[in-house]
Amino acid sequence: MRTFVEAATGLPTLLFTAALVVVFCFWLLVAAGVADSRGFDSDADLDALGMGGVPVAVAFSLLTVFAWLLATGAGVLLAAVLPEGPAAGLLRPLAACGALLASWRLTRLTVRPLRPLFPDGPGPSPAARRTVRRSATRPDRHRGCRRRKGTGPRGSSGFRLPDA
Repeated sequence: MRTFVEAATGLPTLLFTAALVVVFCFWLLVAAGVADSRGFDSDADLDALGMGGVPVAVAFSLLTVFAWLLATGAGVLLAAVLPEGPAAGLLRPLAACGALLASWRLTRLTVRPLRPLFPDGPGPSPAARRTVRRSATRPDRHRGCRRRKGTGPRGSSGFRLPDA
């Protein structure tokens, strides 16, 4: 137990521990009705990070929990395998960075099945809206033109004006 507490309160993992305490307090405030879980949705667009489709608070809470679990587990593993020394001192920050990258990947995988649970979440990003708008307003060159039956490529053009 002592190794676990030392790993959770050690220097690189201490950042994730503090963030986990903030996340825990935030969700306590949400449960008490003091804060809103969608309060940060207009501030950040998580589509670029692959975590869009759920409220920002949910995505960052998952990221924090995964990062803390992985960093603490790596700290316990390093304490069990390596004796104290310069090698352990160099590997702890690298393990914390690796835990953050792995937690981002885990969060992306976890958020994907959660998206249907939040249908009234933020819509598509502005870039996606521009693409949809552009494709919806592009005029169709042959709209309303019908090909005559029985006419081939030679002879007449095969197109007639739409009936009025």
